[in-house]
Amino acid sequence: MTSMNGADGAVDERGRPLAVVAPGERGATRIADRVVAKIAAQAAREALGPLPPEAAPPHATVVVHHETVRVRVHLELDYPCDIGDRCFQVRRQVVQRVRALVGMEVPEVAVQVERLHPAQARAAQGRTR
Repeated sequence: MTSMNGADGAVDERGRPLAVVAPGERGATRIADRVVAKIAAQAAREALGPLPPEAAPPHATVVVHHETVRVRVHLELDYPCDIGDRCFQVRRQVVQRVRALVGMEVPEVAVQVERLHPAQARAAQGRTR
């Protein structure tokens, strides 16, 4: 069995010593902004649960700077509901999921409610069908 860092004198399959690479020289993993945006949008969907059939799914835009991401989530909600609480739940879930999945801090999540879908309109549509 060989070691990945070569610190213990490990060799590769040909018997050559493995090179030791300093941590600062190993490179970095960069996660594309669109991937972070998709994670944020999925987190918003998780927080909202079922939406009215005519509602568009949430989508997100992000601005990534180093290890920090600012998120704007666009969503549609059923109405009546506690809009403030629903937005709070979205913010909390987006922060938790982005931190857990990409390891970035999320100091800001702006939630933009694009449209409200009244329950009585859905009920009226159901009666006319």
